[in-house]
Amino acid sequence: MDVPSLFNNGPILDYLGLPEDYRPLPSLEPIEFLRKHLRQLPLQLLFTFSVVTTPKQRTLVPTIRNRRLKYTSSQPSNLGFEAARNSWPALWRGRDVGPKRGQGERNDEKEWADSMFLGGHKQHVGKLGSLLGDYAEEREAERLRMQRRSEGNSVPLEDYSDEDSEGEAILEDSPEEARANFERLIRERFIYGLLDLIDYDVIDWSDQWDSDNEREEEEHWFDDEEEGG
Repeated sequence: MDVPSLFNNGPILDYLGLPEDYRPLPSLEPIEFLRKHLRQLPLQLLFTFSVVTTPKQRTLVPTIRNRRLKYTSSQPSNLGFEAARNSWPALWRGRDVGPKRGQGERNDEKEWADSMFLGGHKQHVGKLGSLLGDYAEEREAERLRMQRRSEGNSVPLEDYSDEDSEGEAILEDSPEEARANFERLIRERFIYGLLDLIDYDVIDWSDQWDSDNEREEEEHWFDDEEEGG
C-alpha cells in the first residue's frame, strides 16, 4: 500500500468544511493544498503532511519558506558555526580552527590505554595509547575525506564555472570569509530543506515564525467563513 493511500483526507476536509471531491486533494497534491490552506489548519493536522511531503518539497510553499527564513534570523544554536561544522563537516571548506576534529576521540583512546589496559601498567602498555590515539584521528580524517568525496560527486556539472575548468588560480578565502561563506551555505541549505539531522517539522508547522500580517490574514479568513455560514 503506497503512502498517499494511508493518508486520511477526512479530518482535514471536515475541519475546513470542504467536500470529499475537493481539489487539490491533500493526499494526492499536498504541496498545492498547503499553498492554499496551510495557515488555516491546526498543528495536529499539519503534522500529518510530513507523511506525504519531504522538507525539500515543502520549500515550494511560500509560508514554509518564510518560516525557515525567520527561524534562521533568530540565530538558532544548531545552525551556528561550531554546531554546524560538527554536524555537517563535509560542507566546511575552510581550515580547522581550535582543536582538530578527532582530537577528542584521540585523547579518549589514549586515556583508556594508559589507565585501563592491563591495569595501566606502563611496562605492558608501552606506546599503545599513542597508537590508538593516532588510529582514532586517522579514522576521523578518512571519514571526512569520504564525506567530501561523496559531496563533490553530487555537485551538478553546471555548478562548476568555466574559469575553474581553465585552470586559473583560485584565491583562498580568509578565515573570516570562509566562516561567513559556510554560515551562509548552511542557512541556504536549511531554507531549501537540504540538511539532514534537522527536525524541519517543528519549524514548518509552527505559526510562531509567521509575521503579524500573516496571522491577521488567517483570522480574517475564519471571520469570512463564519459570516458566510
